[in-house]
Amino acid sequence: MKHIVSLNNRMTMKLKNIILSIAIALFGFTSCSDDDDKPVFPEPPVDEYDMTGFAKGADVSWLTEMEKADKKFYNADGEEMECLTLLRDLGFNSVRLRVWVDPTDGWCNTGDMLIKAWRAKNLGMRVMVDFHYSDSWADPGQQTKPAGWTDLSFEDLKKALANHTTEVLTALKEIGITPEWVQIGNETMNGMLWEDGSLLANVKNYAELNNAGYDATKAIFPEAKVIIHFDRGHRNDMYRPRFDALKSNDAKWDVIGMSLYPTADNWETLVNDCYSNMLDMVERYGSDVMICEIGMDWEQAEAAKSMLTALIENTKAVPNNKGLGVFYWEPQSYGSWSGYTMGAFDNSGKPTVALDAFK
Repeated sequence: MKHIVSLNNRMTMKLKNIILSIAIALFGFTSCSDDDDKPVFPEPPVDEYDMTGFAKGADVSWLTEMEKADKKFYNADGEEMECLTLLRDLGFNSVRLRVWVDPTDGWCNTGDMLIKAWRAKNLGMRVMVDFHYSDSWADPGQQTKPAGWTDLSFEDLKKALANHTTEVLTALKEIGITPEWVQIGNETMNGMLWEDGSLLANVKNYAELNNAGYDATKAIFPEAKVIIHFDRGHRNDMYRPRFDALKSNDAKWDVIGMSLYPTADNWETLVNDCYSNMLDMVERYGSDVMICEIGMDWEQAEAAKSMLTALIENTKAVPNNKGLGVFYWEPQSYGSWSGYTMGAFDNSGKPTVALDAFK
């Protein structure tokens, strides 16, 4: 009991420090109400922009790091613009923001995520939180535990996951932001927090870890839609057995999220297969579905525009409005930022025609 009280006290102090840091960093962006010291955000610009309904989203988690490196963003006329404002003008109404537990350089930690969420909210954009439950990248090839969690028992690992989820979401709530979607793990086709949470080796453990995040999310934001996110959205043969196993082990989710990274040569096949997979997931599990990550080589912009147009149309065509949206992964990336070449801006910092699909 003493250990639990100590842990809760540390969480409370850490959260207070995070909120204080964000308040300092964001001072001047907006005002606070006299009644409850909560931020007052501007009304969504409904007359000029469609910020509701189908999510036309961008994962912009690199944005603050790019800005620190003096990367600039320009509209088609060559006028410099703030990146999120530019994306909104291009038709985007939502952002996706990843969270790492304790990254060595600070990027994508809780505070960094809050700054981007605040900026997006001030533009009327909706927010998805993408929990990696790692100190760095989590994807099908690596699901490394945070350094501070490596020696925990499985029961304590579930508690650490729940506490981290609670801490991050409480920080969002404290600055007046309600995320519409919360992703429990990133591209967890093979599980999370290896080896304890390996889906292939111990699906029961993975389901319990997922549920710890699900329950923590619902305790803070009951209306948020919780996502299980897999890669290779075109591979129904991989989705079915895994979600069957998760269902058999009482895993909880609201949305099945997918990644898809086609090429100019195979996009038609992959988009069609992804659509078939979405239809099957809806029929088989009653889930909502969405594309949490999409990208294509920026130099194939015309093909990317055609691909995105088809993908958006297909997702909108999922019956009963269960296709919730499409999120481009780091579209603002350019100049091979961090070695990534599937952004949707050219080397001069202007958006390519690929993003016309979101208008």
